[in-house]
Amino acid sequence: LGFGDPTRTSIFDYGSVPSLVRWVNNKQFDGGQSTPQELELRDFYKRLLNFTLNSEALASNYQDIHLYNIQNTEWYNDKVLSFVRWSDTEKLIIVANFNADNTYGFDLQLPEELVKKLQLEDGDYQVKDQLYNRYTSELVIKNGVGNVRVDIEPLESFILKINEL
Repeated sequence: LGFGDPTRTSIFDYGSVPSLVRWVNNKQFDGGQSTPQELELRDFYKRLLNFTLNSEALASNYQDIHLYNIQNTEWYNDKVLSFVRWSDTEKLIIVANFNADNTYGFDLQLPEELVKKLQLEDGDYQVKDQLYNRYTSELVIKNGVGNVRVDIEPLESFILKINEL
């Protein structure tokens, strides 16, 4: 951006971040010149940050299920990350696909020790994405182990809230 470049003679000679310039949009600060991809990314983070403001679970208990699923789940791999957050009033499964090219489908597993911590009985539970409310699946607890079908697009993330059916 020109900092430290001896050819720059005034502050007005310095460069700027093109995506920020498009967002500023001649001091309207409305993203009017932003690309569709930039607007989509901003929308995602707006939804994510607003969700975090009201989620008790995100400030409470945490358990990684990534390693368990790497070892036990077909089609789950190191480009996907998953973990669970929960409180007394809210239970969330977070899944993110960090691969920019591949869609993945797999039966995500919740180990028995986690199912006990979540105080889930054998049965069926609805899980619904809290960011866009477009993805719904079913968590099945059988013999104390949980399975939920996840179909996730490239660079997509879900915050799946567990609800009684």
